[in-house]
Amino acid sequence: MRVLVRRCWGPRPVCGCPGGRPSPQWRALAGLGGSHGGEDGRGVRVREKPPWRVLFFGTDQFAREALRALHAASGILNVHPSCLPRWRGPAPIIHTVLHGDTVTGVTIMQIKPKRFDVGPILKQETVPVPPKSTAKELEAVLSRLGANMLISVLKNLPESLSNGRQQPTEGVTYAPKISAGTRCIKWEEQTSEQIFRLYRAIGTIIPLQTLWMDNTVKLLDLVEVNSSVLTDPKLRGQPVTPGSLVYHKQSQILLVCCKDGWIGVRSVMLKKTLTATDFYNGYLHPCYQKDSQPQPRQCRFQTLRLPIKKKQGKKIVAMQQCIK
Repeated sequence: MRVLVRRCWGPRPVCGCPGGRPSPQWRALAGLGGSHGGEDGRGVRVREKPPWRVLFFGTDQFAREALRALHAASGILNVHPSCLPRWRGPAPIIHTVLHGDTVTGVTIMQIKPKRFDVGPILKQETVPVPPKSTAKELEAVLSRLGANMLISVLKNLPESLSNGRQQPTEGVTYAPKISAGTRCIKWEEQTSEQIFRLYRAIGTIIPLQTLWMDNTVKLLDLVEVNSSVLTDPKLRGQPVTPGSLVYHKQSQILLVCCKDGWIGVRSVMLKKTLTATDFYNGYLHPCYQKDSQPQPRQCRFQTLRLPIKKKQGKKIVAMQQCIK
């Protein structure tokens, strides 16, 4: 969600309500330094009306006319969850986790006409990325930080605007929207670390996918494989290829071979949600019984490759290259 802040200097009311009387909702939003009370006994009386107005848009698809009008009224602020110029674009938190960044932050900046995330920086703070945090967990951390930073900027808006600095020309990276194909694991190309980053980046929002005997499988719960499991003689003695599946009975997880090692899967969704044990009993074990080979070719996960739309082909290819 974008937060657009419009400067409203002058004697005109900033509440946007008839007669200039602030509504209870406005008093709750703008009550910096206010006191309890008011005629209705519920709101917060604002001692001094701040020279700004906050508008919230659920998506970026707002009207051009509204954007132009706001910009003409002295500018718009954007709360961006990254340390610009790193990760310009609509999905900065996802790309922070996806690329294993150890430091991130929030930037309060001015929006320039026709271009996002390139305007002057009014305030920027950095925070360490918690180890193995998901994008959803990191979003909660950055949301709290961004809210406090925005309040700080608005309390001293004229000074903040005058002290704005241009973004560096070096260190620019982009965070495009995640395509549908991003969630498809490429067992032959991706390492275990890359798969776990992908899982932490989007797995809690969009389940990762793979292919089992021409059927799409969603991987719901991925876990790192314990070193003691990897030393199991049964596991080490088998010839494997990326996508190969081994059920580890003691830990009750599916072991899936990737480019450089193994990942663990506790549950999947085929026709319904299945535990690793359920999948082994219902699908993997019967597959082994039909084929006497130690690792039948068909009894493994394969990369699900979605058809690329002609209009979006170039964008998806660029996205895949960025992830690599």
